[in-house]
Amino acid sequence: MGLAVSGGGDSMALLHLACTAHRRFAVATVDHGLRPESRAEARFVGEVSARLGCDHDILTWVENDLPGNLQARAREARYRLIAAWAQRRGISHVLLGHTRDDQAETFLMRLGRRAGIDGLSTMERRFEVDGIAFHRPLLDQPRAKLREFLERQGYDWHDDPSNDDPRFDRVRARHALAALSQLGIGADELADVSANLALARNELQAVAIAGAREIVQQDHGDLIVSRESLRTIGPETLRRILRGAIQWIGGGAYPPRREALSVFTKHLSEGTIATLGGCIAIPLGDDMRLTREWQAVRDVASEQNEIWDGRWRIDGPIVPGSRIRALGEDGLAQVDDWRAAGPPRRSLLASPSLWQNDMLLSAPLAGFGRGWTVRLSDGRDDFPRSLSSH
Repeated sequence: MGLAVSGGGDSMALLHLACTAHRRFAVATVDHGLRPESRAEARFVGEVSARLGCDHDILTWVENDLPGNLQARAREARYRLIAAWAQRRGISHVLLGHTRDDQAETFLMRLGRRAGIDGLSTMERRFEVDGIAFHRPLLDQPRAKLREFLERQGYDWHDDPSNDDPRFDRVRARHALAALSQLGIGADELADVSANLALARNELQAVAIAGAREIVQQDHGDLIVSRESLRTIGPETLRRILRGAIQWIGGGAYPPRREALSVFTKHLSEGTIATLGGCIAIPLGDDMRLTREWQAVRDVASEQNEIWDGRWRIDGPIVPGSRIRALGEDGLAQVDDWRAAGPPRRSLLASPSLWQNDMLLSAPLAGFGRGWTVRLSDGRDDFPRSLSSH
């Protein structure tokens, strides 16, 4: 089991509390490289981890200068880096230090974005990224209580100065929460509202899972749905199924926006090609086939014993220096009878294949296995079941 520890009060409390269970954990700290002090803070976590008998790794984010929402990109990168780290270490579960205050702040932020039931529901106690299960064991604990624990025990922590920067939504939500508490609307009350909404969310998820088992067919990692079924299922259930399908195939840590999903759904109903979240929908007769978009994985590579693109494993002889990457045009050209394999060309372009330098060793989904097989990783092999975490 692993711990994600930033060095702030919440995660340092998690580190100390976890170690009181007399277990050794592997600890990861993501250095986003956004502040001069970040490296020293990461090393601080490493020093404390070593004293507690835990291994520690610093994960460095190297794409921090790209345009876009910095906090959103940093958050997604953080989960990706930690998931990849967990895979390398053979860890399947990672604990996070989110608290009841985080939950209340998230509620206010999402309320400002006109979120629906899912966005306003309780933060998930368990969710998955790239096949790794993340857990939030402190979600019922107030931040102040964790600070009291640290102070009482004489434990140090380092708060990120950006936690007081009003340019960021979460900081403004924190200040708003303090003001709302004067009206009797505090973290506890908002957490209770979120929990009530979560009950409704869970019921809707159950309906979506049943609907997916009825109208969606899995095929070689793709999903097939008839255009007729799109017109017979309720709009909210359909939205949940398609939203989950895009995340299941595209691997996004967060679902697509409602507006973008509505446009995508319209294209599916009309039988026209559409892309969203690294997923492409292509018409095949009366059906629509949802598959991985090759452009989204053209530069994705992993070691042979790692999960590729968050969901695929290739099993077979280990070849030193081999890498898993998308088959692509150059790979497909080396497979003479790929049409006999079944999946359409677009699906095969983005399918996992094994390479040694420029030599194609195996492309199992294209019928070019040569002693290797491919499978969806544990937890990613049943699409309807995955809807319970979306």
